[in-house]
Amino acid sequence: MKVLVVDDEQPLLDALQYALEREGFEVITALDSEDALRLFHEHHPDLVILDVMLPTRSGFEVCQLLRKRSNVPIIMLTAKSAEVDRVVGLEIGADDYVTKPFSMRELVARVKSVLRRASSPGTAAGSVYKVGDLVLDVGRYEARLGDTPLSLSPKEFELLRFLMEHPGQVFTRQTLLDRVWGEEKYIEERTVDVHIHWLREKIEPNPRKPKYLLTVRGVGYKFRG
Repeated sequence: MKVLVVDDEQPLLDALQYALEREGFEVITALDSEDALRLFHEHHPDLVILDVMLPTRSGFEVCQLLRKRSNVPIIMLTAKSAEVDRVVGLEIGADDYVTKPFSMRELVARVKSVLRRASSPGTAAGSVYKVGDLVLDVGRYEARLGDTPLSLSPKEFELLRFLMEHPGQVFTRQTLLDRVWGEEKYIEERTVDVHIHWLREKIEPNPRKPKYLLTVRGVGYKFRG
């Protein structure tokens, strides 16, 4: 597996490279956003670790650019602990975030967990779900709305898949965390709301009046039955 690590602190970059290479990953490093974008297109990594505070472009901007072109899993690194910063990262398409300072064991565990979830659709190949104009093809790992392909992050795809597998069934946020995020221990319930919001922006004709992803007030969410 190939990992692109982007951080403007050389000592931290070296430590991350060492820790990941010890686990068998091939590691590519970049100190700034421009190198990050160039190396991403040259090497097509399986996962990106992306610091928020970068020169020229912020990590948020880089994440948005990558997400427009790829569903590659992205883990954001941030020195900020405010919830709004974590939510912004998730809203623009990141799959996870790690707040500095962090242990290398935690970071490596997050990398493995995100890659494991991204590579395991969890449904038999060939399954296709279709409701109205919305189509989710699990075998091809593709989604589309009518003739328009949808660029979903791995987590968005898994959340939508799980809900479409159980039409009409209501799930609490905690249940969705358990079933979609699994053993990732540091994820908050707010993460579910963020991903639901982001999915609605992509699949709903009118995200303010959703017809696919429905909120059951005081309980959680369900997919239109």
